[in-house]
Amino acid sequence: MTSITFYGGVNEVGGNKVLVKDEDAKVFLDFGTSFTKKRNFYQEPLMKPKMFKELFKFNLLPEIEGLYFFSTSQPEIDGVFISHGHRDHSGYISFLKREIPVFCGETTKEILEGVFETQPRSYENNISGLKFKTFRTGDKIKIGSLTIEPVHCDHSIPGAYGFIIYTSSGSIVYTGDFRMHGKKPELTQDFVEKAEKAEPVALITEATNLTSGKVMSEKELKEKLKKSVKKTKELVLVNFALTDTDRLNSFYNVAEETGRKLVVTTKQAYLLKKLEKDKRLNLPKLRELTVFSREKKRVYRWEKEIIEQTETIDSASLAKKQNKYITILPFYSFQELLTIKPEPGSVFIHSSSEPFNEEQEVEYEKLENWLIAFGLPQYHLHVSGHIMPLELREVIERIKPKKVFPIHTEHPELFKKFMKDLKGEIEIVEHGKEYTLDKI
Repeated sequence: MTSITFYGGVNEVGGNKVLVKDEDAKVFLDFGTSFTKKRNFYQEPLMKPKMFKELFKFNLLPEIEGLYFFSTSQPEIDGVFISHGHRDHSGYISFLKREIPVFCGETTKEILEGVFETQPRSYENNISGLKFKTFRTGDKIKIGSLTIEPVHCDHSIPGAYGFIIYTSSGSIVYTGDFRMHGKKPELTQDFVEKAEKAEPVALITEATNLTSGKVMSEKELKEKLKKSVKKTKELVLVNFALTDTDRLNSFYNVAEETGRKLVVTTKQAYLLKKLEKDKRLNLPKLRELTVFSREKKRVYRWEKEIIEQTETIDSASLAKKQNKYITILPFYSFQELLTIKPEPGSVFIHSSSEPFNEEQEVEYEKLENWLIAFGLPQYHLHVSGHIMPLELREVIERIKPKKVFPIHTEHPELFKKFMKDLKGEIEIVEHGKEYTLDKI
C-alpha cells in the first residue's frame, strides 16, 4: 500500500514536508520551514522556539520517532529529497538525524551550505554532519520499493527539481516550485513531458499564484530595469532575493549596459564564490563586481575571506560616487543611508515578492518609512518564481493525474473550483492526514 501524508505546505505558502510510504520505504519530499505558522506563535529575535516540544505542539515539525538528531531511536525514514534551496523547502533539515541521507542537486547543496554558513549558528541553523547525496536529471534513486526520478524545472533559484516517484501503486508526481514564464522554460517543459509519460496516479502540485498572477518574463523585467536606470541621474539602490541568480544577472547586465558597476552584499559574494564552478549558471565573476563593506563590530571568517579577495566600497566612498553604481541594499542595511545620503534623483528598486502576510506588511511599512525619509521613490519590478493559474491548468490537463493534491497555497478551495472541470479527483489536503493510493 502507498500513502501520502502532508506535514507542511497545507493552507500556507511553503513549509513543504510530504511523507511518502510504500511497502518497505519511507521518504520525505522536502523538509521546509513553515514561516507562516511560525509567525503565528513567535516574533524573532525576541521570541524564538526554545524546546522541540513547542515545534511539535504547533505543527512546525512532525512528531515522528527516529527522525531527529536528538532522538535515540533508530531512523525510521529512509531519505529526504530536497527539490530546491529555498528555506521553506529545506530549512528544517538542520533537525534531521545525521544517519538519514539528504538527496538534492549539486547546486542546491552548494546554496544550502553557502546560506547556512553565513547565518548565526543555532539549532535551527546547523547542517554540519548531514549526509548529502547529490543527483542530476536522468538519475533514478532506488530506495526499497520506491524509485525516485529527479527532473530539472525552472524556478527563481538555480538547481530546482520536480520528482517522479514510482511506487507499488503507480507513479506520484511532485512539482516542488516551478514556472513556465522564467528564463529557462524548456526545463519545466522537460519535467512536464516526463510527468505525462509516467501516467501518475497522483499529482502533488504547488498553487501559489491563484490570487496574485502577474505575467512578466525576466527579459521584459531587464528592459524595464534598464529604462529606469538610464533615467536615474544619481544612486540606484535595489533589493532582491539572495538566491535569485537570474535577477543578479539582470542587474549585472543592466549595470554594464548603463556604464555603472554592480555593488553586491558580502552574502551574495560568498554565495557566488560557492557557485562559481557551475559554468551553466553563467554568473558574473567576483572580480567583475564590487562588494559593499558595512562597518561592523564583528567580522566573520567568511566575510573576511570575501573582503580580502574582492574590490570593496564603504558607505562614505559610495556617497561620493553615487551615479557610478547600482547598489544592492537589503533592509537590514538601511542605516547605511545615514552615511550615504542619497542625492535628489536617486531611486530604490524593489525586485522581490510583495508582502503576503501581516508581519511582512509591517516590515514593508518600515522600509517605506526609510525611503520616504530619504526622498527615495520606489519601483516594484519582479518576476514570480511560481507558475501562473492558466499554465497550471494546462499542465494538469496534460499530465492527467487520477488525483490532485494542491499544496503551497493559501487558497486550496479556489484551486478546486478553478480546476473542477478537469479529469482527476481534487483532494483538499489536511495536515497530518494519511491519504492512501489505489493501485492502477
